[in-house]
Amino acid sequence: MEPIRDAVVSLFRVVVGLLFACHGAATLFGVPGGPRGGGAPPPIGAWPYWWAAVIELVAGGLVMLGLATRAAALLCSGTMAFAYFTVHQPKGLFPLINGGEPAALFCWSFLLLVLIGSGPWSFDTLVSRVRKKR
Repeated sequence: MEPIRDAVVSLFRVVVGLLFACHGAATLFGVPGGPRGGGAPPPIGAWPYWWAAVIELVAGGLVMLGLATRAAALLCSGTMAFAYFTVHQPKGLFPLINGGEPAALFCWSFLLLVLIGSGPWSFDTLVSRVRKKR
């Protein structure tokens, strides 16, 4: 059962990291169609949207690769918690009402990765094996 669990953890990390990085790319570069399918990218350095997009792209990519996973996932989780409480929660109490389901799901998904790690199919595991050989 453990090999299946390990594989699922690694695949979960790859999918969540890729989806998060895609959000950052869409916001920063207007692909595909820009943020939420329309609109222009935020100006460089614009708080908090440009910075959030950079975190989404870079930290999401690190999570996807499984490199510095716990730190990157913690940053991603915090970014989504901030987004939920500043953008979504003022619109209503429940995520179904305020449109915050993706932020809540990403937040909790990344927090899970902080706690369980990157799984065996990751650069973190590869680096750990190389260091043990030395």
